Amino acid sequence: MEIGVPKETKDQEFRVGLSPSSVRVLRENGHAIFVQTLAGSGAGFTDDDYRSAGAEIVTTPEVAWNRELVVKVKEPLTSEYKFLQKEQMLFTYLHLAADRKLTEHLIDCGTCAIAYETVEQPSANKLPLLTPMSVIAGRLAVQFGARFLERQQGGRGVLLGGVPGVKPGKVVILGGGVVGTEAAKIAVGMGAVVQILDVSVERLSYLETLFGSRVELLYSNSAHIEVAIKEADLLIGAVLVPGRRAPILVSRELVKQMRPGSVIVDVAVDQGGCIETLHATSHTNPVYVEEGVVHYGVPNMPGAVPWTSTQALNNSTLPYVVQLANLGIKALETNPVLAKGLNVQNHRLVHPAVQEVFPDLVN
Repeated sequence: MEIGVPKETKDQEFRVGLSPSSVRVLRENGHAIFVQTLAGSGAGFTDDDYRSAGAEIVTTPEVAWNRELVVKVKEPLTSEYKFLQKEQMLFTYLHLAADRKLTEHLIDCGTCAIAYETVEQPSANKLPLLTPMSVIAGRLAVQFGARFLERQQGGRGVLLGGVPGVKPGKVVILGGGVVGTEAAKIAVGMGAVVQILDVSVERLSYLETLFGSRVELLYSNSAHIEVAIKEADLLIGAVLVPGRRAPILVSRELVKQMRPGSVIVDVAVDQGGCIETLHATSHTNPVYVEEGVVHYGVPNMPGAVPWTSTQALNNSTLPYVVQLANLGIKALETNPVLAKGLNVQNHRLVHPAVQEVFPDLVN
């Protein structure tokens, strides 16, 4: 099979769909890989690295896109819609619940769109291709939050770890899944006071075994959220409802009650966000101030550490890419885990969670 790897076009997105080592595995399976020139440069991979692995370097996105299977990292932007083809397989993060325009175009053009974030192991209720980026995003959320708490960056001037004689900063995390857990690990390591709110008592019990008394664990409801965020120096949105738009947990009125110069980092922004006042930003312009609070809403946070995140992503995606390359669309019939990733096929919206978001697009 011919596999295309275009250069990512999202603002400062330096990850790449396939690493040279992944290309080598695919070549050993008899496939031809076409990598757009400089596609991997931001992640530390040269065109020569890809050539050595067996890829052909192509100079234009059109040539990379004109393949049976296209492997990317982020969803196609408007400028890339013209490259999408009928019956072409696209394997990437899509987050369609937050992007009606892309959903409509994928339906119109007939592309077979398979989303990393909805590939699911049903028995374990795990999202194996979302998890590695959730780990990185969770850790980065505290790293970026700490940075924007600095006074020169517009924040309150709070050091999360405090110093002897001065209390540490407080980090409130909405959601105790992978993102929230990883954020808490970093925040605890920095010496911050940490609270996690989650609606699953079972998950809270697990987190207690992990953190003990180092983290305050609260059942998530409107009353607890209201009390917690009033004292937060850093609020992290870490809510995930697979395939669906994230619920709004923090209203504008609650944001108004936060301390001036406090920081919100909403990792759920790629699924629409869970903070009413937060909208998507970019690595070039990552923050804005609203209601006196610094808002950070970059939807591709792991793109800030592309050397790490590209390899972490490929470690998880490569087995599925190999299956798609070896079997084509039949891979979805033989692997029910991969089949869960199918969002659009034959001009139809097929993923149940996304169908709930856009019922008028279901035919």
